[in-house]
Amino acid sequence: MDPVTLTTERLLLRSVGPHDTDAVYEAAQDPGIQRWTTIPSPYLREHADAFVAQVVPDGWADGSMFTFGVFLPFGGLVGMLGLTMRSPGVAEVGFWTAKEHRGNGYTTEATLGASRWAFTRMSIDRVEWRAEVGNTGSRAVAERAGFTMEGVLRSAINNKGVRRDCWVGSLLPSDLGLPSTAPYLPARS
Repeated sequence: MDPVTLTTERLLLRSVGPHDTDAVYEAAQDPGIQRWTTIPSPYLREHADAFVAQVVPDGWADGSMFTFGVFLPFGGLVGMLGLTMRSPGVAEVGFWTAKEHRGNGYTTEATLGASRWAFTRMSIDRVEWRAEVGNTGSRAVAERAGFTMEGVLRSAINNKGVRRDCWVGSLLPSDLGLPSTAPYLPARS
């Protein structure tokens, strides 16, 4: 599939390309991004080159991962957000925010915009969020976006060769007032 561009109230979500390499490289130097995400550490220029020239376009082309650069309409890179297909109808959201843009609600807004697109255009019925236990910034974004926290998965993330526990949450179309593509029958307690 060809990349799409999304807009929200304050943001532009679009695919990144070679002209964005410097911005991606510079933002990814933040120790917090390297600590809490699975990007390489240290993050070298060749990592940014491969990400924008191969990883992002390949994910769009084969439908396995839909990666958006999150931008201010007339400004720079706010962060990155990806929806990775995990199984039919299920995508996992992942994101990072450039240090200077944290605390403005941009990543929450981008997560909601991308999730709405996935629910209405991509036949997704569940967006999962996972983050290593302790990544309170990521959890705060997910909670503000309306994700239901579902618990802790033991040894569910491999971050730089170390197995770690993670929090997991989900967002369903009905959480945003949207229909699902398939009927949902919740468990009864």
